[in-house]
Amino acid sequence: MRKLLFILTLIPLLGITACSTVQNNETNSTIGHSTPEEAGISSRDIMHFVEALEAAQPDAIHSVMLRRHGNIVAQGWWAPYNPESNHLLWSLSKSFTSTAIGIAQDEGLLSIDDLVISFFPEDVPEEPSANLKAMRISDLLRMNTGHLHEPTFRNMKTDNWPKAFLAHPVDFKPGTHFQYNSMATYMCSAIIQKVTGISTLDYLTPRLFEPLGIKNPTWETDPMGINVGGWGLSVRTEDISKLGQLYLQKGKWEGKELISEAWVEAATGNQTSNGSNPESDWDQGYGYQFWQCRHNAYRGDGAFGQYCLVLPEQDAVLAITSGSDDLQGILNVVWEHLLPAFKEGSLPADQEGVKQMNQKLQDLAMTLAKGEESSTLASELSGLTYTLDENNRSIRSISFNFEASPTELTINTDQETYTLKAGFQKTEPGVLPHPQLVSQKVAASGAWEAPDIYRVNLIYYETPQSMNFTFKFEGNKLLWDTEHTAAFGSRHPNQLTGFELSSIILE
Repeated sequence: MRKLLFILTLIPLLGITACSTVQNNETNSTIGHSTPEEAGISSRDIMHFVEALEAAQPDAIHSVMLRRHGNIVAQGWWAPYNPESNHLLWSLSKSFTSTAIGIAQDEGLLSIDDLVISFFPEDVPEEPSANLKAMRISDLLRMNTGHLHEPTFRNMKTDNWPKAFLAHPVDFKPGTHFQYNSMATYMCSAIIQKVTGISTLDYLTPRLFEPLGIKNPTWETDPMGINVGGWGLSVRTEDISKLGQLYLQKGKWEGKELISEAWVEAATGNQTSNGSNPESDWDQGYGYQFWQCRHNAYRGDGAFGQYCLVLPEQDAVLAITSGSDDLQGILNVVWEHLLPAFKEGSLPADQEGVKQMNQKLQDLAMTLAKGEESSTLASELSGLTYTLDENNRSIRSISFNFEASPTELTINTDQETYTLKAGFQKTEPGVLPHPQLVSQKVAASGAWEAPDIYRVNLIYYETPQSMNFTFKFEGNKLLWDTEHTAAFGSRHPNQLTGFELSSIILE
C-alpha cells in the first residue's frame, strides 16, 4: 500500500486555552474564542473533566478541544502531541468521506440511490448476484451492504480493491443487515474518484479543507492511488472540531453553504438500527458514516478514541484524539463530567478558575520513561554492537551510546540504518519505521529501570500509537522486548536476542 509521509516538524507542547474575549453570537462565526464562563460552562468543571479523563484513561488521551456557541473555550495537548501536528484519524476519516459524497450529490455528480456496480462495469463479476446488483451508495454509507463478513484489504491478493470488493459474497439483501465495513467507505472514495477524475483528498480541498482552514491534510492511498476513505486521513485536532462545527451549523461556514442542510440532516440522523443496549454508544443507530450517541448527540469515530462529538442541544462540539482501548470509557467520562456542566446563558466570571484550568491544560504531558539517568554498566555497554538473531522485523543489529546526551541507539535493518535519540525526563524527535502507520515520526525518552535494564518509550505523535522497548543486558547477551500500545494484532512481538559482536569474533 502506498503511504503518504507527513511533512510536519516536531513542535513543543503548547497546551493552550482560549483567551478571554467577547463571545460572538453570530451562528456562522467559528473562529472566535471565549472563556468557558462566557459560554455557560465553569472553568473548574472543565478542569475536573480533564482530570477525570486522565484518571480513567492514564496516558491514553492525546488532545481535547471544546467549542460552544461556535467559540473555542478550552483546548489542550498532552506533550509531545501538539496543536500543529496532524493526528491519524483511523475511522473518523469515514465522516470526511461521507461529506465528499454529500457534496458530490449536491453538485449533481451522483445520487446515493445509484447502484454501486454502475461505477465499476469493468470490475463486476461475470455472474453478479442479485444482492450485489441491488447494492446502492446509500447502502455503503449506512454499513448495510449485505455482507455477513466485512471485506478487508488485508486479505486482498490484488491491487484492484474495487474488483475484490465486488467479488466478495453479499449474503443479505442490501439495506437489511448492519455490518461495520471500512471497505464500504473505501468504495465511496473510489466512486468519488470515478465521477470527478481526482482523489477524494483533492476533491475536498477547495470544497471543504480550504474553506475551513484545514492545512496539510494527508490521506493514505491504495495501490491504484485511490484514497482509502474508511481510514488513513490525518488532520489537526482543531480541524476535527471544525468538521463538527460545520455539521452543527447545518453545513454553513462563515455565511457560505459548504454542504446542504438536507445532507447534514440525513447524514447525522438515524439511518440504521445497530443494537438495543441503552448503555452503549455503539447501539444507538447509525447515519451516513456518523454514529448516533446517547443524549441526542452524534459523532464521527475512529479506532483508539478519535472523536468528533456533536451535541446539538448544548450547541457544543468536542474533539478528542487518543490511543485508548476503552472507547466507551471516554464517552462515559464526557456524559458524567462534562455534559452536566453546560448551562444556559453565561456564568459569572471566574478568573481564578480560568487560571487553574489554563495551568492544568498547559501542563499536560504523556508519561516519560521512568528510572535513572545512568547505570553502573552504562560506560561498559556504551559503543557495543549486538548482532541479532534472525527475526521477522528485518533488524540486523543495534548499538548503544550511553555516553552521549541524549542517549543514542543505532538500529540497522535490511533496508536502512536509524539513529534514535532518547531523552532523559524529556522526549527527543526522531524517525523509526512502524508497519501499521503512515507517519514514522517519534518522540523518544529513555531511562534505566535497573542497572542491567534500559527502557525506551516511543510516541508516534502524529498517530494514536506508541511503543516501548526494554533492553536487558546479560553478559554479552541482549534481550530486547517490545510492547505496542493502541495497535491491531499482537502487542507483544517475539523477543529479540542478540550477542555483542566482539564476543562472536573471539569465539
